[in-house]
Amino acid sequence: MWNNIFEAIDAQYENMVHTRRYLHQHPEVSFEETETAAFIQQTYDRLGIPYEKNVGGNGVLATLKGGKPGKKIALRADFDALPIHEENDVEYKSKVDGVMHACGHDGHTAALLGLAEAILPFQEDLPGTIVFLHQHAEEYAPGGAKPIIESGALEDVDAVFGTHLWVNTPTGVIQTTKGPFMAGADRFHITVKGKGGHGAIPHQTKDAIVIASQVVSSLQQIVSRRVNPLDTAVLTVGTFESGDAFNVIADSAFLTGTVRTFRPEVQELIIEEMEKVIKGACTGNDADYEFDYFKGYTPVVNHEKEASLILQDAPKADASLTTEEVEPVMAGEDFAYYLENKPGAFYFTGAQIPEHYYPHHHPKFDFDEKALPHAAKTLIQAYRSYQEQT
Repeated sequence: MWNNIFEAIDAQYENMVHTRRYLHQHPEVSFEETETAAFIQQTYDRLGIPYEKNVGGNGVLATLKGGKPGKKIALRADFDALPIHEENDVEYKSKVDGVMHACGHDGHTAALLGLAEAILPFQEDLPGTIVFLHQHAEEYAPGGAKPIIESGALEDVDAVFGTHLWVNTPTGVIQTTKGPFMAGADRFHITVKGKGGHGAIPHQTKDAIVIASQVVSSLQQIVSRRVNPLDTAVLTVGTFESGDAFNVIADSAFLTGTVRTFRPEVQELIIEEMEKVIKGACTGNDADYEFDYFKGYTPVVNHEKEASLILQDAPKADASLTTEEVEPVMAGEDFAYYLENKPGAFYFTGAQIPEHYYPHHHPKFDFDEKALPHAAKTLIQAYRSYQEQT
């Protein structure tokens, strides 16, 4: 049966591409994905697979109960887009100004829907129950995973698996690791409040740009000089906004950025040290400040047994696939919350276009659509492996 399922997934390739390109042309940002959710629901209506809608927000959970006894396993795909204006010149370019699928979530959805259609004819021979978990709002904290869990919709699920199309990895390569895999992802805002004035009379001002520049420079020393070198952390200032004219000293500056960590102790240390740095720079220059820190997604920590199933068994789904156990990455993912509640694992499905490589969240991001069946096959192989494990 399983080989027939893998062949049926291959037969869904053109359908997956069509679905992916339709979704790519009609992106919706986090928490606003009503039309995307409706499209997913219409697909399950056509297939006759029952589903719950509006789960935890815009989430859609479809359930296919097999004809044989077994475990209930969720397979997750996210479906939100990003507030980025697309710069690709392709026939399936986004039709929504300032919004695009710049992370592959359109592909995740297409792969899971294609899997659902491919496996439906094998329902009676299928052990256990598949939950096709379509999650909204992965890109922006607090995200969609947490409210889906809080809804109770996954309480009777035995395990959960998910994958991310990954353009940093060649097509045909599956990557994951046992234990910590992706970092916790936080966000911060800093406002420096000085005193503006004429650019020719600096001694009568409190230059917010100069003060904020000191803050930026000193923040970089937290990871290099305060965090244990054996721990992993990233502190990045992403935006610096200040000033309106070339000859005016700004009275305020606004900084935003992100912190990535794997351990809560390191996270708390960085928050404490940031407060010291900001307060010190502002106090020394007789300025005021506001510091807002938003704790985001927790780290993605794979369960060892389930991650091992991915590494060992993914090639059973397709002989062309290879697996690699890799070092953790500092990107964040709210799949972390599923793994805090259920056994499971998250992994990368290689989808690189060598001649058109742009990273995730870039306006020219795109991925190799040949990876779509790889994602679907490895998800159902993870389901199979978990069913068969003793």
